[in-house]
Amino acid sequence: MRRMLVDGRIVNEGRIVETDLLIDGDRIARIGGPVPPDAEVVELGGRYVLPGLIDDQVHFREPGAPAKGTIESESRAAIAGGVTSFLDMPNNSPPAVTRAAVAEKRAVAARTSYANYGFYLGATNDNLEELKRATPADACGIKVFMGASTGNMLVDDPRTLEGIFSEAALPVAVHCESTPMILDAERRYRERYGDAVPIAAHPEIRSAEACYASSSVAVALAKRHGTRLHVLHLTTARELELFDSGPIDKKRITAEVCVHHLWFDQGRYADLGAKIKCNPAIKTAEDREALLRAVVEDRIDVIATDHAPHTAEEKARGYFDAPSGLPLVQHSLAMLLELHRQGRLSLPTLVEKAAHNPARLFGIAERGFIREGYFADLVVVDLGRTSRVTPESLLYRCGWSPLEGTTFHSAVHTTWLNGRPVYADGRVIGPPSGRALELAPAP
Repeated sequence: MRRMLVDGRIVNEGRIVETDLLIDGDRIARIGGPVPPDAEVVELGGRYVLPGLIDDQVHFREPGAPAKGTIESESRAAIAGGVTSFLDMPNNSPPAVTRAAVAEKRAVAARTSYANYGFYLGATNDNLEELKRATPADACGIKVFMGASTGNMLVDDPRTLEGIFSEAALPVAVHCESTPMILDAERRYRERYGDAVPIAAHPEIRSAEACYASSSVAVALAKRHGTRLHVLHLTTARELELFDSGPIDKKRITAEVCVHHLWFDQGRYADLGAKIKCNPAIKTAEDREALLRAVVEDRIDVIATDHAPHTAEEKARGYFDAPSGLPLVQHSLAMLLELHRQGRLSLPTLVEKAAHNPARLFGIAERGFIREGYFADLVVVDLGRTSRVTPESLLYRCGWSPLEGTTFHSAVHTTWLNGRPVYADGRVIGPPSGRALELAPAP
């Protein structure tokens, strides 16, 4: 089927161009030009057309925690928010630390995912040989928890870390926090408060110092071994000194920030409590400002969500029992568009960090850009309409959001996946139709 999207404003590769777009089957056939006589005309009314976002860090909770989320439920939320592709993390139950386990997740996604998908292979202290055998056909990258977080996948053996950084053929993506420093801080806060440690202490327990101590080790290892390193969810101004400014295709070491660290600061613990408890922690307003500047300066290369749902009942527990993580994949684009409205991010920068650069970093074939011959993964956004986050609007399996009550000055009009509309008029259209991402990361 051929469709001509007319009267749109295409945001792509540093430019905003008013033009039309021809989709033929699952591909972008032509940018501009006349309307073919056999094409269905889709009038966009001057709305903006972006490449579908590629979220390089999500936790969709399958297998192991269906009450929190599944690939089916969370990918539905993703396409409602304009995220057309995702890369899912391995800290499941059981964890995806073998190629066979990743293949099982991929098989589930082939049946149930509403968005395109890829999966990380998880590192442990004793699966180095499995990691060395992994290729892009197996996984998008190797996830290394250099700090303990949700799940039990801490890699703290120096010999294992040296082996991963020196011999991994895939990009190495790291969670950086110093577990010994965190445990020491927890001990001190327990001595003071017992089990009633306030949630507001979270950024002091998982401190800026604990982040820097770990991320500086990761960067030093990568420089020594020439590793293709991607440092996930930066949260502090100090860590930014470890990363260079400039285009992503000239870097071996890249950095990511998550939308909640650009949106919230530690002042929100007072009203949101454990709803914004995450690892690494949301920190100071000064850290937030530094992260926003680093995105614009090209010191930070990718914006993602670290989408990590938990049940409302779990989040209502005390500090040590409330799990870390929050659901965001349905609203990451809305948050970024709001930052654009505030003058903090240009639309081309938003698209570069949330679509172009994830595709470049992981070698995602023919996606992440609006180019002739590429897959037609698109999101049409209306910047003249508001949308409000209500419990009824949420598609997350967990059923809650820290953004409830927020009014955004934008709305997703339509999401297109592989050439067809999959979300429009506020509803998901059709059965799951996501495809496995083809990956060929640069050596």
